[in-house]
Amino acid sequence: MQRAIGVQLQASPEVDPRQELERRRDFLCDAMHESRQTTLVLGISGGVDSTVAGRLAQLAVEKRREQGEQAAFVAMRLPYGVQQDADDADRALAFIQPDEVLDVNIQGASDALLEALESGGLTFTDAHQRDFVLGNIKARQRMVAQYAVAGTRSGLVIGTDQAAEALMGFFTKYGDGACDVAPLTGLSKRQVRLLGQQLGAPAALVDKAPTADLESLAPQKLDEVALGVTYEEIDAFLEAREVSASAFDTIVTTYRRTEHKRRLPITPD
Repeated sequence: MQRAIGVQLQASPEVDPRQELERRRDFLCDAMHESRQTTLVLGISGGVDSTVAGRLAQLAVEKRREQGEQAAFVAMRLPYGVQQDADDADRALAFIQPDEVLDVNIQGASDALLEALESGGLTFTDAHQRDFVLGNIKARQRMVAQYAVAGTRSGLVIGTDQAAEALMGFFTKYGDGACDVAPLTGLSKRQVRLLGQQLGAPAALVDKAPTADLESLAPQKLDEVALGVTYEEIDAFLEAREVSASAFDTIVTTYRRTEHKRRLPITPD
């Protein structure tokens, strides 16, 4: 079962960072060529995934321009109010060196939607459920903003989903899970970090403890706390290495429970 899941998620026990960077940069170039789009769009959070994907995007558009094609990368800052780790997002942008940066605060739109839902009659069991729903609204508002830019600039929206998040279903359906191109597909968290190191990204970003930071009542909540298993154990599972029985059970149970997130909408037979 472990091997079968790894194959389904396109995971590999080992990767050559230099080769993977070239392959994934060229994947973005090919996607632009085949779709006849001229812009790549990505939200930059300050984590390793968006840092690596952002730098790949910038390298891809630079290669397209060297080939005589029109191409640009638009990086987006998408905070909800004041971002607690805003300095990390600034470091990521300084490293990526995108062609353009747009700063869009999603708090007003997110809060307004939640208030409209409550005015329309939606009720919550408690404050934590309300906060969880708001967290998913934030993720989806960020994607609304990115697609607005892509629609204006003839662009493709980049997703940062990698194999570790795909395995655990650790993304918002039609939020950060929605995109046109996903250049990090198949990589474990460890392998994303290796690509970041190969690119020369700041160590503080490469080694940063991941957080989705969607819950207002639990700001900067670590992914590993939410998941109930460490990224080291998730990576070991993906890379066909031995994991503890408890980690195996948690991972497989979560994988099965979140299967709907990895599928297209259900349709009649």
